[in-house]
Amino acid sequence: METKISIRDKTLIISDKKTTFIGERINPTGKKSMARALANGDLDFVLAEAKSQVEAGADVLDVNVGTPEVDEVKLLPEVVKLVMNEVDVPLCIDSGNPAALEAALKVYEGKPLINSVNGEEKSLEKVLPLVRDFGAAVIALPMDEKGIPQDVSTRMRIADTIVDRCDKFDIPLEDIVFDGLALSLGVDSNAGVTTIETIRQLKEKYGVNITLGASNVSFSLPGRDVINTVYLGIAIAAGATCPIVDVAKVKEGVLAADLILGRDRHALRYIRYWRQRQRMQAN
Repeated sequence: METKISIRDKTLIISDKKTTFIGERINPTGKKSMARALANGDLDFVLAEAKSQVEAGADVLDVNVGTPEVDEVKLLPEVVKLVMNEVDVPLCIDSGNPAALEAALKVYEGKPLINSVNGEEKSLEKVLPLVRDFGAAVIALPMDEKGIPQDVSTRMRIADTIVDRCDKFDIPLEDIVFDGLALSLGVDSNAGVTTIETIRQLKEKYGVNITLGASNVSFSLPGRDVINTVYLGIAIAAGATCPIVDVAKVKEGVLAADLILGRDRHALRYIRYWRQRQRMQAN
């Protein structure tokens, strides 16, 4: 299944033909320097993060400004417009505040990815009309007002509800990108298995594109980059197509996963990456 998003007249197709990288770094959650920059109005810092992620290979940039020190309704559209004018990749507009989402959608030029909707009635009622009215795609979280389910069957039941409600809003299945809901292995040693099985079942039942916040899995553990990279390879094999990641840290592992899974004909992307890296090191 293909999910199409765009920035102006440039369209990106998300599919299982190759992994799409969504850059995670414009988000203050767990990032003190980003939170500080947003609170201080230091948008040059935000722009630098945007550019560095695109240079590292990000295909899409997640943009989240949600910190208590800022007026999200005012700042999110400002940052979206700023980033949109500096990079040529589509944006994933990320907020739990529907008013902020709407304000950002009004300034966006193209078809964005909205992050996110979940199975809570309030979320469905507020976010799905925005997805429909602005012709966006949306990340859907199989959780509800009770939180993130610990079992796959409950996640799938909530996913069914979201798909049904999207259908009522004339939002096609290809515009729904499900989130596999990655949780920390440091808190629950079975969390990884639950997420992988969630991804597998979502892919099998709906054939949709699937994302996950890959860095969540290693939270509070040492050697995070190793865990994230191995986990991503397993998730991609299960059906994940567009993880939200720190691209510079995981790109080579993801390219290797795509190669092993037969998504890189003649290893062209993998070889190109390593040749570029060798040239940079030589300089």
